Amino acid sequence: MAAAKDKTLNDLFLDTLKDIYYAEKQILKALPKMAKAATSDKLRAAFEKHEGETEGQIDRLEQIFELLDKPARGKTCDAIMGILEEGKEIMSEYKGTEALDAGLLAAAQAVEHYEISRYGTLKTWAGLLGMKDAVKLLDQTLQQEKTTDGNLSKLAESEINYEAAA
Repeated sequence: MAAAKDKTLNDLFLDTLKDIYYAEKQILKALPKMAKAATSDKLRAAFEKHEGETEGQIDRLEQIFELLDKPARGKTCDAIMGILEEGKEIMSEYKGTEALDAGLLAAAQAVEHYEISRYGTLKTWAGLLGMKDAVKLLDQTLQQEKTTDGNLSKLAESEINYEAAA
């Protein structure tokens, strides 16, 4: 292990890549549970769509590990574990209530915002480190996450939050 003073942006990039790789694997496990818990067909469909996208995002991360000639390995990400734990609490505490879908949607957006933050940072660092192929892969995922977040916002504003307030 390199001494702290010997750590570089390359090391930070790899650590953060491992972090988001672990996070995506955890998100992939959580999405079917969230889809099953959702009462809105549109929200369920959004979770199912994101599950398929997450598989593609994991593939892109694996391609980046390959570009770096490193094994695709995750590193426990406490942040995503906390965000997903909140989602589990909402599923158990609000089961059978009008507010459940609004809570699930809010939990999903917390996940999206975490991912947007991570992918934006990784894309910037990859650019600074001259990793053109990684920049393209990270940007594809970043745009996908932003689109998903926008779609979740539209769903919240058009029906889910109103149903919860009804």
